[in-house]
Amino acid sequence: MAKNLTIKLVRSATASVKKDQTATCRALGLRRIGDTVEQPDNESIRGMIFKVKHLVEVTEN
Repeated sequence: MAKNLTIKLVRSATASVKKDQTATCRALGLRRIGDTVEQPDNESIRGMIFKVKHLVEVTEN
């Protein structure tokens, strides 16, 4: 069974962050602080999380 990651936006992705980081959060499905999404655990998602690791909180399911 494939693992999933639960990703929660804990800091603003619009105030004083680079535009590519804002776009990465949007691509993950995160819009507002407190938004939570489930994504498959693969290398591309891990790379996106690494890029915005200071804005999100990640737990493995």
